[in-house]
Amino acid sequence: MNRTRKITYLGMGIALYVVLSMTVKIPLINQIKTDFGYLAFGAFLNLFGMEGTLVGVLGCIIANSFVGSAFPPGWVAGQLFIGLFCGYLLKKTDKLWLKALICVAGVFIGIAVIKTVIEVALFAIPFNIKIIRNLVAFVADSVPMVLGVIISNKMKIS
Repeated sequence: MNRTRKITYLGMGIALYVVLSMTVKIPLINQIKTDFGYLAFGAFLNLFGMEGTLVGVLGCIIANSFVGSAFPPGWVAGQLFIGLFCGYLLKKTDKLWLKALICVAGVFIGIAVIKTVIEVALFAIPFNIKIIRNLVAFVADSVPMVLGVIISNKMKIS
């Protein structure tokens, strides 16, 4: 695939992430909602590997800037880890169950661990409160990400 085509696909992935993040929300607890942008994130990581990281990181930054929130350092660091970890490992296997497990593990480490540590350190939020919220966010984000991988698993991009 040539460079222009790849940039175009990744740009469409970022746009899809932003649109899905801003329009499809299922409220869970205390301002935590499902983020269907992870559907696009999972699909593009599965299709493009580590380059799909741009979809999650830039999509997260753009979606947060549209709703007027502050720059989310915890989310961005978590997305960066998820993208690099999952993007690298998803290209190493064809087994769908293993891809799902990789996504769940990546989102757990990125959201429940990295995001929690960063937000506790930066914002002095009590750990026991933040970990509960981020565990809920981990579950809410894992499901659409795995769905994105399942949907894109048989796709071929040329």
